Amino acid sequence: MELVISITIGILAGSGLWLILRPRTFQVIIGLSLLSYAVNLFIFGMGRLRVGKAPVLDATVPPYLAGYADPVPQALVLTAIVISFAMTALFLVVLLAARGLSGSDHVDRVERGS
Repeated sequence: MELVISITIGILAGSGLWLILRPRTFQVIIGLSLLSYAVNLFIFGMGRLRVGKAPVLDATVPPYLAGYADPVPQALVLTAIVISFAMTALFLVVLLAARGLSGSDHVDRVERGS
């Protein structure tokens, strides 16, 4: 399970960085989204992946920490998802305004010939 999460984080981070370096603003926004997904998975993975464990204290679970999942990374990732959604919406509005003002969706406003 850890190997799958690690590979997924690597693919998302690599794809996100590659898209951030592209010349078009929409690709940059998608790259930032992929990079934020990679960071969210990393934070979630740092909380130790637990399957079938209680996230909060429960009287039926033995009183040692191995019987519980850490709820803090889950709360951090949920907060990060909400913030990244708001930032993506803001970036899209800025992208549309910049395209309307400059007539180009290139980051440096220079159209290069193919």
